[in-house]
Amino acid sequence: MKLDDELCLCFHVSKRKVVNYIRIEAPQVASQLSECYGAGTGCGWCRAYLQQLFERMTGQNISLLADGEFDDPAPELYAADRRKYVRDGRGTPPPDATPID
Repeated sequence: MKLDDELCLCFHVSKRKVVNYIRIEAPQVASQLSECYGAGTGCGWCRAYLQQLFERMTGQNISLLADGEFDDPAPELYAADRRKYVRDGRGTPPPDATPID
């Protein structure tokens, strides 16, 4: 995922916006990322990625993968996995969200 790719597909929040929010606002916990244009407050799909990004940038490293690498998905796979997540009934995007079809 590149900096200008959408991280929160519900509210069209780019990875760059979240990275800058973490860098400038210095949130204390990952849940405070919701203050960055509502990231993570729609269908819920991006919350795990937000958590990983927060931990990586703040040095907490709680959710690192077994091999120690950050899970940075390709945008196409990320969107496809979100479609499955929503279709499986695990979250409901708001009306103005990126469509799942």
